[in-house]
Amino acid sequence: MATSNRKTSTPTPLASKRAHPRDPSAEVPSKSSKSSAPPLPLPSSGPFVEGSIVRIAMENFLTYDICEVCPGPHLNMIIGANGTGKSSIVCAICLGLAGKPAFMGRADKVGFFVKRGCSKGMVEIELFRTSGNLIITREIDVAKNQSFWYINKKSTTQKTVEEKVAALNIQVGNLCQFLPQDKVGEFAKLSKIELLEATEKSIGPPEMHRYHCELKNFREKEKQLETSCKEKTEYLEKMIQRNERYKQDVERFYERKRHLDLIEMLEAKRPWVEYENVRQEYEEVKLARDRVKDEVRRLKDGQIPMTSRIQEIENQRHTLEARIKAKATDIKETSQKCKQKQDVIEKKDKHIEELQQALTVKQNEEHDRQRRISNTRKMIEDLQNELRTTENCVNLQPQIDAITNDLRRIQDEKALCESEIIDKHKERETLEKEKKSVNDQITQFDNLMNQKEDKLRQRYRDTYDAVLWLRNNRDRFKQRVYEPIMLMINMKDHKNAKYIENHIPPNDLRAFVFESQEDMEVFLKEVRDNKKLRVNAVIAPRSSYADRAPSRPLSELKQYGFFSYLRELFDAPAPVMSYLCSQYHIHEVPVGTERTRERIERVIQETRLRQMYTAEEKYVVKTSFYSNKVISSNTSLKGAQFLTVTVDLEQRRLLEEHLKEIHRKLQAVESALIALRETNKHLEHRDNELRQKKKELLERKTKKRQLEQKISSKLGSLKLMEQDTCNLEEEERKASTKIKEINIQKAKLVTELTNLIKICTSLHIQKVDLILQNTTVISEKNKLESDYMAASSQLRLKEQHFIELDENRQRLLQKCKELMRRARQVCNLGAEQTIPQEYQTAFQDLPNTLDEIDALLTEERSRASCFTGLNPTVVAEYTKREEEIEQLTEELKIKKVELDKYRESISQVKERWLNPLKELVEKINEKFSNFFSSMQCAGEVDLHTENEEDYDKYGIRIRVKFRSSTQLHELTPHHQSGGERSVSTMLYLMALQELNRCPFRVVDEINQGMDPINERRVFEMVVNTACKENTSQYFFITPKLLQNLPYSEKMTVLFVYNGPHMLEPNRWNLKAFQRRRRRITFTQPSQ
Repeated sequence: MATSNRKTSTPTPLASKRAHPRDPSAEVPSKSSKSSAPPLPLPSSGPFVEGSIVRIAMENFLTYDICEVCPGPHLNMIIGANGTGKSSIVCAICLGLAGKPAFMGRADKVGFFVKRGCSKGMVEIELFRTSGNLIITREIDVAKNQSFWYINKKSTTQKTVEEKVAALNIQVGNLCQFLPQDKVGEFAKLSKIELLEATEKSIGPPEMHRYHCELKNFREKEKQLETSCKEKTEYLEKMIQRNERYKQDVERFYERKRHLDLIEMLEAKRPWVEYENVRQEYEEVKLARDRVKDEVRRLKDGQIPMTSRIQEIENQRHTLEARIKAKATDIKETSQKCKQKQDVIEKKDKHIEELQQALTVKQNEEHDRQRRISNTRKMIEDLQNELRTTENCVNLQPQIDAITNDLRRIQDEKALCESEIIDKHKERETLEKEKKSVNDQITQFDNLMNQKEDKLRQRYRDTYDAVLWLRNNRDRFKQRVYEPIMLMINMKDHKNAKYIENHIPPNDLRAFVFESQEDMEVFLKEVRDNKKLRVNAVIAPRSSYADRAPSRPLSELKQYGFFSYLRELFDAPAPVMSYLCSQYHIHEVPVGTERTRERIERVIQETRLRQMYTAEEKYVVKTSFYSNKVISSNTSLKGAQFLTVTVDLEQRRLLEEHLKEIHRKLQAVESALIALRETNKHLEHRDNELRQKKKELLERKTKKRQLEQKISSKLGSLKLMEQDTCNLEEEERKASTKIKEINIQKAKLVTELTNLIKICTSLHIQKVDLILQNTTVISEKNKLESDYMAASSQLRLKEQHFIELDENRQRLLQKCKELMRRARQVCNLGAEQTIPQEYQTAFQDLPNTLDEIDALLTEERSRASCFTGLNPTVVAEYTKREEEIEQLTEELKIKKVELDKYRESISQVKERWLNPLKELVEKINEKFSNFFSSMQCAGEVDLHTENEEDYDKYGIRIRVKFRSSTQLHELTPHHQSGGERSVSTMLYLMALQELNRCPFRVVDEINQGMDPINERRVFEMVVNTACKENTSQYFFITPKLLQNLPYSEKMTVLFVYNGPHMLEPNRWNLKAFQRRRRRITFTQPSQ
């Protein structure tokens, strides 16, 4: 029994999916809450085999909200229309038993199996066990794409679940046991080897597949041992042959070795002789170094008194310099006092000068007052004479009034003109602001266009370079050439850019559009051939498609959630739009919303649209050529990359026209301003003329009055100047008295300054005397230092000589040690060992000088060199090969023993594996052949291998024929038709059914490609085989069945319904339905 509940976006009641229970008396449980107690394992009873599925529960899984399915122990027919949720039950079985999502061929992440819009999902499988049923629960977290596992409601790990499932021999990854809908076609693609492995795991004894794997491993090791034995045998023969060839060379080598031994002894004595020579030289150098060391000590002793005297003089010099510094300080203080006295004297002189200047100023002021009084009297006299000579003025008032009226009129005209100029200035400022605003808007449009070009440059640099070339060479084309389509397209809303980019391939988005074939050839020759740029180009259709109406008005599609066709989502030039309409039918592809996706099946069935878009997916609908079946596929939309920048070209064109209108208005305003300025200038000139004329008349009218006012003013000034008198004699007396007082103070200061100068001179004399004493001391010090430097130079030369001798001594000592070390090393002696007696005895018979030793060495080396062509390592290699020959012989013997053991093991395991396998294949072949014979066809199954020893090449070969006129052909993905492959697959699985030791088998929609006759025959075989006693559980999923098919009492039929009028889970009560049915049945006869 299965129930589910799902809400839709339509106002219809709650839609439900429910699989009807097999037991008519069973009651459907209501939807349980989170706080309800978990279901306990069902008691083990009935004809279920170990590991059979007793119950399947799903929550928020694929199409289900909540669903529970209780299958029967034998054949379970799960029937329902496409899309109702049959395969969802198969997915639940696979995932609930720790299967991987890839086993179903649907999605690679387990989170995709949770119902859309839910954050978590759950699958629960209850398996039959005689010791107590096993409940496996898998909770799926969508956000983390993780699963949480429970066994009998206790948390566990996936590995533990896999071990429990494997212990019950459940293999959801084995196509012979678990065949999902999307994997049906892959069964026929299984190779013979893969089919044998799947069959062994499915129906063979547990040890059969293990024996097979052991055989393959044994055979691999046997091959390795055979190869190793062969290689070692060949290598051993080569080693023996090579040693035979080198035997004579070894004898010649020993003869040469006698000469080399003598050379070795000479070379051993030579370092000892060389060491003795160097040791004697070392003793001589050591004596010379000791003599020089005594001379250095004597020179150092002679420098000590000289150093003490230099130190005494240095201390004396420091004392004199301190006294000189103190005298300098006293001189500085005295000089500072002298300067202060000089500053006071200078201030007194400056005060006297200021008094004299003040007296001089007062004298000059008095002389100036007398001069001004004289000048004023003369001016008064001149003005009085002019006043007497001035005639009475005539009546000038009418002329002045006339000029005043003219001035008032000109002022009004001028004000009006200036007002118009101000208005024009304001108008110009307004136009300038408007012009700036329009330019800013155009710049914004240009910046958006630049963004699109930057994206083109970053992604398709060759196309971008071709655009730059086109812009500089448009004159070479007869008709207009359009830049890449992605630059020509302007989205009306950037949110819709993803539909266009998912519909038009990138190669066409970056293609140039031409109206002429000739222009396109010129362009491609220049850009592709000459510049080697990878660009695309297309030609717009001659007859325009841009304005063609869609086959169905958009108003008919709005009920499904469609809001536009692709063509209406963007603007583009007519040729570009025509090309896209003809090539990609953008005027026929509608765009919908999430509402469209929710009712997509209805949309596909009712609209018969070939392509359509929802909010986040693209749907492509095709009709099968053979079955006339409608097939739809959907893909998720990728995010937009290029068309997200929207540029309103029509708005930009309007802005450019508006900018031209603003320029025209500005020119008109400038012309008007020039004319107004000329008028204003003329009025200004006329105003100045009238004002000058009026001024002259007014001056003539007011001249007498002005003269009288001037005379009165001058008389007042004269009176004031005569009153402002000064007593010069008194001022001179006061100034003389102050100067005498200052001179007395100045004389006293000069006396004090003279005394300070005498003191400063005395201090300078004392300082010079100290400097002379310091100079004498420094001179004596320099002489002593010069003598000290000469002695030090001699000492350094002696020390350098000592260092050279000491270094030579060290070098000879080191050389002695090195020669001693080398001599001991040649004789293989330790640091404390003496020369062995055999070396001493041998050295007595050898020369005692280096020359004699070198001569004998040369002679012996010449004799040894006569033995040419001998390798020093011949004997070592000969001996080594002898040892290797012995070792290889022993290893080869061990390998052969090990190889015999492996062959014996292979023989034993092969007998335990191959004979049962042949019997098993023979049983499968018998049942498979019987099934095919009952269908008036032929089929056989055999164990196939090309080499009996290649156990990894063994496989099961299925050969079938469906027509009497043909021969048996191997089942392959290509030779048989889809229906024939489905029949063969189904009959093979049925042949395994009675032999199968797995607890259940799942086959999903395998009858889809069969013709009615084969489908009926196969169904009868499935019923007869799966409903026998002691057979495993069988799940057969199909969307449709033929009429009048045979059924068995042991079958369980599970119907999966889907629709808006299904009952809610808590209202589903089969017992109540049965009671109501019985009441209706009992009351019908009485009516």
